[in-house]
Amino acid sequence: MVSNAQQGKPMDPSVVRRAVAAAALGNCLEWFDFGVYSYVVATIGTVFFPSHSNSASILSSFAAFAVAFLVRPLGGLVFGPLGDRLGRSRVLAITIITMSFGTCAVGLIPGYDRIGVWAPVLLVLARLVQGFSAGGEYGGAATFVVESATDERRGFLASWLDFGTLAGYSLGACIVTGLTLGLSHAEMVSWGWRVPFLLAGPLGLFGLYLRLKLEDSIAFQGLEQAGEVSAAPLKEAVGEHWRRIVLCMGLVLILNVAYYDVLSYLPSYLSDQLGIAASKSLLVIVAVMVGMMGLAPVLGHLSDRIGRKAVLLSACGGFIVLSVPAFWLLQSGSTVLLVVGLAILGLLTVMLAGVMPSTLPAIFPTRNRYSGFAIAYNVSTSLFGGTAPFVIQWLVSSSGNDYMPAFYVMGAAAIALVPIMLMHETARRPLLGSAAQ
Repeated sequence: MVSNAQQGKPMDPSVVRRAVAAAALGNCLEWFDFGVYSYVVATIGTVFFPSHSNSASILSSFAAFAVAFLVRPLGGLVFGPLGDRLGRSRVLAITIITMSFGTCAVGLIPGYDRIGVWAPVLLVLARLVQGFSAGGEYGGAATFVVESATDERRGFLASWLDFGTLAGYSLGACIVTGLTLGLSHAEMVSWGWRVPFLLAGPLGLFGLYLRLKLEDSIAFQGLEQAGEVSAAPLKEAVGEHWRRIVLCMGLVLILNVAYYDVLSYLPSYLSDQLGIAASKSLLVIVAVMVGMMGLAPVLGHLSDRIGRKAVLLSACGGFIVLSVPAFWLLQSGSTVLLVVGLAILGLLTVMLAGVMPSTLPAIFPTRNRYSGFAIAYNVSTSLFGGTAPFVIQWLVSSSGNDYMPAFYVMGAAAIALVPIMLMHETARRPLLGSAAQ
């Protein structure tokens, strides 16, 4: 049986809306956690890694942030093949509840002053749970939406995943900003930082409710009905599609470096390196992210019209040319110029993020899409994404050069130009392995 998505025929709008909403909410929860952690990284350093050196505490906190990414490839190796054998929706229900459990656990762990060395140990364990579940989340969500969309609107619909990502960051930033403004420093260190982590519980339960109501993606249903579900998707993905995995890793490199540089590292960079008040920097970043949320679907739709490669090449070229000027604006001391600098970095980032969700899964055939994408995405994220805040902070601290974040993203953009040029254009074309080919 040939699916609607494979034939390019219109689908029931309510089915599409539920699919996009359920996938985007999981993305929102994942990035809510990463955003909150980034915004309270200094407080977490104080609570779990007390030190006479503020820089050392922050580095330790970022190291705990990076630990979660060590197990993301393991999560991808487990959840990817499960999604290719059992279906996307079942695995996505598991990942969202596991992720919310890990996030809640962070908010419940006593500090170093209460239980000593067990505090950072338990923090790392909770981060490992988050990282393991995240290993199956983004790959599954993007695969699910891409396989539920028509060829003509795949870019627009998949871009709502990025909307969910930015919504999670923005929600985390708003909550942390409100707590920072409403509580004293002592109250924030004592209990205020825990509040946003605990909120992940009800968010996760709501996301689980949405996902349990979903049928599987249209493309996977077609694969099942044709009796073509792979018995060994991981073996096939690695053995037959390793070139696609390497290509995908190169694309993910710039996506993750841009995201973690601009959205995860910048809050602490503005406050700790440039001396900008934490509340002010968070408010400005939230404003920029709200603008990015509005642009994500626009850029997704644009990629349906002019192609994915054109938008991605423009973003990488922009990072190479404009990163240093943007960071100069951040350091100018002017609020207006600060906003302009962040807007430049935000625009370039959303040009990548609004298009990648429709680009990356389409690299792989339906039989091995979840496995291949999860492996490539999580290995690249583990190597270059989660480590970015730690590496950049170390580069800034050791060199004393405040432009290191700009140089870092410029290097990643230059590398990413190669896989972008090598990839095949996927806009308005059937997915690999679909009956429409």
